[in-house]
Formats: sequence, structure tokens, C-alpha cells
Amino acid sequence: MDQVAHEKSARPLRPVEQARVDAFAAYYPFTLDAFQADALAALARGESVLVAAPTGAGKTVVGEFACFDALRGEAKAFYTTPIKALSNQKYRDLVSRYGEDQVGLLTGDRSINSEAPLVVMTTEVLRNMIYESSSTLNNLRYVVLDEVHYLADRERGAVWEEVIIQLAASVQLVALSATVSNTEVFGAWLDTVRDGCALVLEEHRPVPLRHHYFVNDKIYDTFSTGRKQGASKEQRERASQALGGVPNPEVVMLERNARQRNRVTSKGRRLQSSTRLFWPRRPEVISELAKRRWLPAIVFVFSRNGCDDAVSELQRAKVRLTNAQERAEIAVLVDTLLGDLPDADLLVLNFAAFKEGLLNGIAPHHAGMIPAFKECVEELFQRGLLKLVVATETLALGINMPARTVVIERLEKWNGDSHVLLTPGQYTQLTGRAGRRGIDTIGHAVVLFQRDLDFRTVASLVGTRTYPLKSSFAPSYNMAVNLLRNHSLEHAKQLLNASFAQFESELNIGDRSEAIREMIDARDGYAKHTVCDAGDWDAYWTLRKAISAKEKAEQRRLSAQTQTRVLNAIMALQPGDVLYLPWAGRRGMVAVTGVHITKKGTPLVQVIVDDRSLSRLGPRELADLPAVFTRIDLPRSGNPRHIDYRRFVADLLRGITPPDEPVVAPFEPDTTTQTFDAEIAALREAHRAHPCHHCPERSTHETWQYRIDQLDETLRKEEGIVAAATGSLVGEFTRILRVLTELEYVADDMKPNDDGMRLARVYAESDLLIAEALRRGVFDSLDYAELAAVFSYFVYEPRGGDVTESPEIPTVELAEAIETIDDLGGELARLERRAGLTKVPRDRDAGFVAATFRWVSGADLADVLDDVDITGGDFVRAMKNIADLLGQVRSVASGDLSRNAEQALTALRRGIVEA
Repeated sequence: MDQVAHEKSARPLRPVEQARVDAFAAYYPFTLDAFQADALAALARGESVLVAAPTGAGKTVVGEFACFDALRGEAKAFYTTPIKALSNQKYRDLVSRYGEDQVGLLTGDRSINSEAPLVVMTTEVLRNMIYESSSTLNNLRYVVLDEVHYLADRERGAVWEEVIIQLAASVQLVALSATVSNTEVFGAWLDTVRDGCALVLEEHRPVPLRHHYFVNDKIYDTFSTGRKQGASKEQRERASQALGGVPNPEVVMLERNARQRNRVTSKGRRLQSSTRLFWPRRPEVISELAKRRWLPAIVFVFSRNGCDDAVSELQRAKVRLTNAQERAEIAVLVDTLLGDLPDADLLVLNFAAFKEGLLNGIAPHHAGMIPAFKECVEELFQRGLLKLVVATETLALGINMPARTVVIERLEKWNGDSHVLLTPGQYTQLTGRAGRRGIDTIGHAVVLFQRDLDFRTVASLVGTRTYPLKSSFAPSYNMAVNLLRNHSLEHAKQLLNASFAQFESELNIGDRSEAIREMIDARDGYAKHTVCDAGDWDAYWTLRKAISAKEKAEQRRLSAQTQTRVLNAIMALQPGDVLYLPWAGRRGMVAVTGVHITKKGTPLVQVIVDDRSLSRLGPRELADLPAVFTRIDLPRSGNPRHIDYRRFVADLLRGITPPDEPVVAPFEPDTTTQTFDAEIAALREAHRAHPCHHCPERSTHETWQYRIDQLDETLRKEEGIVAAATGSLVGEFTRILRVLTELEYVADDMKPNDDGMRLARVYAESDLLIAEALRRGVFDSLDYAELAAVFSYFVYEPRGGDVTESPEIPTVELAEAIETIDDLGGELARLERRAGLTKVPRDRDAGFVAATFRWVSGADLADVLDDVDITGGDFVRAMKNIADLLGQVRSVASGDLSRNAEQALTALRRGIVEA
């Protein structure tokens, strides 16, 4: 921020301003933290504020002051959140404090008291209000952007920047963010675009966090505590909490000893070690946490099925974490919270098993669950009745569910194509749940033994503090017409240039340009030291680099050949094949049920494990080319997703005796290297014969040449980044306008016409395709059920990214509409390529069309889900996305189409969707 902003923030509060802060502080039984007081003072002075603090530090107190101050001044405050669940939670909190008449809720599919002085909403709703110049914005004084770091989200992050850039200057912004490593840069951008913004940075966690590593049957501190060096208890405690400390030498030695098992030295001597490392079983992990009084805990498992399987495993192990009084209280609350759901739907959702887990104090929490189930888990956990929640990473996104301990089973997650290591920011977000303010004196983060990561890598991830906030802002068709409806072309470009994305680019360009100039000067200086009296040094070094390039190319070829063999081995697996994987299930026996290909072409084999779980394994898990151990006959009917099917197969697997050693397919090394050897030999001979090879100063020349090569590589990267960043957003906007102009959505004066105004109100990934289909009457001949079904074609995304093969299309009219949409999509893609747009749209999928048609036509949930591979939570989410699109079409269409959209909405909102 500039000096003016610092001076402005430093001004003492006037008595009337101090009185507003004091009146708010009187609501709390505790004294406000220094960072909270600083943020409130900035707001009282009339400034916007960015508060960056760890999870659980109390950032929301600053947002709540905005609500309080708006009511006190008879103005409005909007409290925005990134997800509907967080909006619902915040709505309940504010209603409990200020009453239902003072608080509203707007989440796209819910509208409660929208003209109230305090309105909780998703950020998209506010963005839409700004573009529509809604009268609801009148008298708006504060906008709270909770979890503002969400603007880095690849799919939705642009919305936050649209709001920040276009909010009226009279509105004070309250941006609440997790701590990121470039907070000052983000704050400087806000200070620029909001004409002043105070930055309040708090890095201290109110509840200290201690990091641990659970291997075999013992929990170790991740970092050295200095116990053996005679450090005091206070010093040891500080060391164990400190990020970037020394990895615990006890674990390092344990891992080193384990590596010696059956290792053969260069002289052929086989080393022996009794040390083995193994992943602790879940029941033993929970037992250890309970013994240490580290419950309640959240266990993060990066798989929906993995969460459900973990809960089932604990149930089978008879793990019970509640007493009789807690079980009775849970039973009453569950009946109250879920009593309105139809019995038939509960049966389909396996409610009995879900409730039994709740009674034992254990529950899953993931996006595959219906919202009512997730909200039930959240409510019970917040009341202290649940002791253990097994969750995916989505739980870390703002929901108020702190625990004493967070357990992370694996530090790698599947990204659809491969397993990737968590980023330091993701690790921090997950472990931020550990430690309940006012309850715990310390929080615990426990990482279980990582089979494929050495302990130093684990400690390095835990100790890294670099997690910058990166903009995901990019113009879209909808954004373009909305900017032009409210601004001139030049002003629209100025707004794009005011984005955080462009701010980052320009900041980087300035720094990089200076760095490039310095590197060029350094390179010229280095080159003076490579002048060789013996001969042409550049020619000599060219030979040297040619040898290195040849060797690396051969290494890549062999690596690719190995990878191909692994992939082919997976592809060759057949349903009924039995593999022995010692690390899987109870005894390592798994049965193949099929092989699936991801969108990127990676084969994944689906297997049933002998513990009845269903898993998908890829090249990473099957890197040793496991051979088929034996075969079994799979059931002729049924589905591997059904428990009865898996139970039958698991029983067959238990009857098979595992081998003494892993069964591995034969792997013949590549021997076709004669051509490579000849070429390398010729290059090496020429290299040795060159005069410079015998120069007495050769080693000195080489040292300087290595520095030149490193600089050249860095220079190429930096120059490429600068070239790509210069004017990138405005350039993309210009290419979008070419498409809109050719399709006549904007007039010669660059203002949207009637068709453009319709596009401006279609907020969807396929905005232009939907608008063009509306214009061409593609939906006009469909009835209300068909209309809902065809909209599923725009929003449905199957799990895993695999496009549904041969989907069922219930009616001829639907089939014709989908075919027309595909033709239209191809036409628009060709037009985009001519305009220079290179964005590749995701593949549309018709796999949910039949399910949507049946549901809107009145079918039961069991009938709808019977033939579609989707969870209850995904079903509800897809239906809500369809409802959102139907609502948009209802508002932009007229006549029969608008009435059909309304009828489809009414028919869609029932049962678990409405709940």
C-alpha cells in the first residue's frame, strides 16, 4: 500500500467512531484481539479492509462488525460466501443474533427476505446484482467477502474480481482471507482498486498447532523437540510447533533402517534389518487418539468412497465413541433434522447404516452425500456429539467444524490423471481445522505413514510456508456483454486491466524485465571467461551438449517404454482376474471387475478388495506389473457398486490362499540400443579429439560455461513469461468481441442488442451455446420434462471425467435437440478458432438426461438412481445446477418456453432435492 493509506490507517479514532467499536465489542464476553481491533478501527474510519489470518483466528468477528454497524446506521450489509452451505450457516448465525426480520438469504435456489438490511448470499448472486443494477444495492454500505482467497479457484474465482472491481466506491469492502504468502501484494491491489484498503495481517494461531507422524504403532513429533539435548519443556514445545524445524532424527533413523531390509551392496553382500514400516490400521489410529484425549478429530481421506469405506471399517471393528446419554441425544436430533425426508428415499440412501455410525459418534462428510445428511453431520459435530468425521478436502472450505485433531491419511491426491503431492497451502488449509479456540490449549495435526514418500519430504511439506494467491480471472462471453451494457468499450478494457490478474502480470513484468537486463549483463561477463586459446570453445561445448542430449533422449525413450508396458499390462487385465497386492485390504487379494480409461487416456482398473471395498487403481499403484495370480467367476448379474455384489466377490477372495511372495509379471529389459551406442561413441570420439579438450584451463572454462547455460535457460523462461503476460486479458477480450460481433450479439457501437442482453443474463459455462440455442429455437418444441433433461446436457459432469458411452435418450425430441446442440457447438468452435480463441470447452455428457427426465416426470428416487452411477449428493447437486439454469431461462424467455421452465422447476423441487 502507498504511504497515504498507511497514514490514513494510523489516524486515531474520533469519539463517535470509537463509540461504534465499543458498542459492538460489548456483545462479546472476551477482549478483542489486537488484529480484530485494528480491522474494526479501519472500518470505523470509513476504509475498506483486508484481514488475512489463520483458520480459527476470529476473522469473522470483523465481518460481523460490518453487519452490526450497518444496522446501527440504518444501512445495508451483504455477507457473501463461496459455497451455499457456508451461506446457510452464516444465515442461521445472524438470525440467532438479530432476528429473522433483519436477515435475508440469497443462494440462487433460495430467496428469503431479500430486501432485509442484512443479506447473506453467494458471491455469484452479488455479481449478478451488480450487472443488473439491482435496486437491492441501494443504501448498501458494507460487503463482506468471506474466504476471499477463493478467487484463485480455477472455475469460479473470476466472480470475486468482478465484484471487487465493479462495486460502487461508496461501499466498504471487508475481505477475509486465509494467510497466503503474497498477502501484501493482494492488499496492494485492493488498495489500488478500492481507493484505499487497510491491510491487517495476523499470522499467530490462537491455538498453537503441533505436527506429528504416525508410523507403525507410534506417534512421533514431526520436528525434533531437542529432548535428548537437554532442552526445557517450553523449548521442546516451541520446536515441535515450529514450521521448518529439523525432521525428527528418530523417524529418520527408523526409515533408514527399514531401507536396509534385503538390500544388496555393490559387493554382493545382502544387508539385513528387522525394521519394517507399515501404515497403522484405522481402528488403532482412533484408539490411540482416544487414549491421548485427542478427540474429536477429522480424518481427511481424498476419496468419497474412501470416506464411506473408512466409516464402515470402524463400524465393523466395533469402534464406539459415544456414551448412552450422547447416543440418546443424537437419536433425537437426527429424527428432528431428517424427519421430513421420505422413507423411500432414506432407504435408497442407506440411512440405517448412516444413522448407526452417527450413534457411535462417527460420520462421513463429502460431496457425494445429500446436503441434509451433511448438515446433520455438521450440526452434531458442532454440538460435540460426534467424535470423528471422515471427510474429503471440501470440509476445509469454510464450514465451522473445528476439531482437536486433524489426521491426514495420504499427502497425495488423485487429480484425474495422476497422484500429486498436496501443496503447502492445501496442507495448511486442512490442518487449520485443528485446535478449538477457547477449548483446546493446543491442536494436533497427524500425518499417517506415507508409503511412497520419505519422511524428509513429509517434513518439508509441513514446514513450507510458500502458498501464494494466484488470480484465475479471465473474460467470458457473459462477462463481455455485461461489461459493455454498463460501460464503454474503453472503460471495459480499463476494468479488465484493473483486475488482480493484470496487476500481478504488470508487477511480474516490471520485476522480470529488470531481472532479464541483469542476467544479460551477467551472461556477457561470464562469456569472457570461456575464451579458449586452444580452439573454438563454442564448437567444443556444442559436442558436449549433443552427447548429453542424446543420453537424456535415450533415457526418456526407455522410461516411456517402461511406462507403456505398465499401461499395456493394466489394459490386458480382464474381469475375474485376481491379483495379489500385499498392501490392499486384509490379505492383499483383489478381483478385477473392469478397466476404465480416463479423459486423458490413463487406464484405471476397478477392483473389489477382500475387505469388500471398491477401488480404482492406476499406473502408480500397479507400477510393479502384478501378474494374474488366479481367476474367479464374477456374478452374472448385479453391479460392483452394490454391497451384495461386493460381499459375494470378497467371500470368494477369502477362500484363496495368498502366495508367499508378490506375483510379478515377467519384465524383459530393452536391448535395442546398438544404434544409440554407435552414435554416442562417434560423438565422444569427436569430443575427445577436439583441441579444447586438452586445454589446461578447460575446467575453468567449463565452470563459467555451466553458469552461462543456467542463465540462458532462465532467460528463455523469463522472456516467454513476459511475452505471454503483456496485454493478455484485453487481448482475450478483443477476441471474444470478434465472435460476438460476427454473431451479432453486439451492435456497431459495441453495445449489446436484444440477443446480447439475453446472453448477459445466462450465467453458465456454456453461456454462448445456450444463448444461441435459445435464439434458434432449439428448446421451443420440448415439454417441461424434456426441457429439464436437455439442460442436464450442459451442466452434468460424470465422476472421473469419463464421457458416458451410449447414454439413454428417452424421447425422439430430446435426441434431436441434443444432436442440434452438438452441431451448434461445432459451429461455434470453428468460429472461435478463426477469432483466435484457443480455450477448449469440456465435453458435454448425456449420461444424466434420462435420470433428469424420469425425476421431473415424477419417478421415485430408487428408479431414477437405479441405472445411473451417481451418489445422492451428486444427484442433488446436478438437479440444483439444472434448476439454476431453468430459472435463468425462465427469466429471459417468454410464452410457452418460460411456462415450461417454470413447470420443470416445480416438478424438480421435491423430495431430497427440496430438502
